[in-house]
Amino acid sequence: MIRGAALLGLLGLTLAWGLNWPIMKFSLRELSPLYFRATTMTGGSLLLLAWFSWRGDEMRPPRSAWVPLALLAAPNVLGWHLFSILGVQELASGRAAILGFTMPIWTAVLAVLFFGEQPTRRVVVGVACAAIAIALLVAHEAVALAGRPLGVVWMQLAALSWALGTILMRRTPLALSTRAITVWMMLLSSAAFWLIAPLAEPWPQWRFSAPMWAALAWGVAINYGIAQVVWFNLARTLPPTASAFSIMAVPVVGTVSAIAIVGEVPRWQDWAAALAVILAIASALLGRPATK
Repeated sequence: MIRGAALLGLLGLTLAWGLNWPIMKFSLRELSPLYFRATTMTGGSLLLLAWFSWRGDEMRPPRSAWVPLALLAAPNVLGWHLFSILGVQELASGRAAILGFTMPIWTAVLAVLFFGEQPTRRVVVGVACAAIAIALLVAHEAVALAGRPLGVVWMQLAALSWALGTILMRRTPLALSTRAITVWMMLLSSAAFWLIAPLAEPWPQWRFSAPMWAALAWGVAINYGIAQVVWFNLARTLPPTASAFSIMAVPVVGTVSAIAIVGEVPRWQDWAAALAVILAIASALLGRPATK
């Protein structure tokens, strides 16, 4: 059973992750996507580095860790955050969240195809449910007057990138804490965004409305800051099923909150796709044997 404090933390974390999708969509009204990522990720990773260093955590990587860190950062952070923000730019934010959280399914598929794991009935069911969700949203985007089917491609590249990074994290031994690995992956990816953004986007004017500054503060302090700290604290005590339920709820929170934050009106395809993704995540994550 989850204790009260952990339950509140889990609910708050799920709410924060879900709200972040429409907040990102709102932010793109005034700031281009790559500079948005560069700004918020840099601020959040520096905030985390300062916090964990103040707590006394060892955050300095050994020289031998830099290459593995860069290789892990490429799919886990840079790829996921690059493709997902491009997807959010093209799609309704709730729809982007639904597609992004097909990640657990692609993790299972990649493990079977390239890493020698045996396919199970759960994987087959999960892939079928994820395929239904993607087909529903692709079909609607393709026939809609202002449809953006390219956004579906971006989000699936984001999910695949995150899935590959998850597998590589399991298979790459590093003499660093999870906190240090995460912070340095974020810092390396932030530097990459600052290098990539000027090649693709004009320099921002940095004159934003008050709600936009609030959205940037949310990205720095909540999405890349407090939410990460809460997750690290909960990950040591939560049962795997609790984490799975939290992941399943994020697309639903994103879809519902987008109604108020950016005025999106979900269609029946969105609700059907969200249900299919929830079933897919459940098949991939629930009922697994515990691993050490």
